[in-house]
Amino acid sequence: MKPGPAYGRVEKSPMPVFKPCQKSSARSVIRRADDADRAAREKQLANESRGKAFCRERARALHLQMKVSRVDFSLDGRNATFYFTADRRVDFRQLLRDLKSRFKTRVRLVHVGPRDEARLLGGVGICGRTLCCSTWLDGFRPISIQMAKRQGLSLNPSKISGQCGRLLCCLAYEDDNYRGRRPGKGALPVVT
Repeated sequence: MKPGPAYGRVEKSPMPVFKPCQKSSARSVIRRADDADRAAREKQLANESRGKAFCRERARALHLQMKVSRVDFSLDGRNATFYFTADRRVDFRQLLRDLKSRFKTRVRLVHVGPRDEARLLGGVGICGRTLCCSTWLDGFRPISIQMAKRQGLSLNPSKISGQCGRLLCCLAYEDDNYRGRRPGKGALPVVT
């Protein structure tokens, strides 16, 4: 599905952007929002709220083991995307038919993993900042418990796990600095 026009808000970044904005991901501003756009946005938000509630209700009625995370309707109402998480594969064909008949629009159901769900929902990490995955992180690197060990962090799962329940993505940021540089036990630090 090709995304249509979206309602947005232009803000100045509080910090300098280090990665140059790629043309493929940048979207141009069509115009300032007028009253019709604001009304369409209100309708879009209402549809998303009703869509999430209806999808949860139908999934429960159909005994589908899935959690609806987020619903996105296009501003013009032609397309709807329902994001969900599930432990195993889900046969959602009947749910898809129910959603299409209820909202009279093109519907797409997307199965996302725990890290992608955290990216979609957003939030604040244990550092007190907005989640990296929902602001600037493009992809997920493999994270291992060895990274926490190399950095001398506590191996308490609640302290090294993010909102997604997986190991913190930021463990990988400084891993290159710690890899092979940690002095042995009893070694004196070298001051330069």
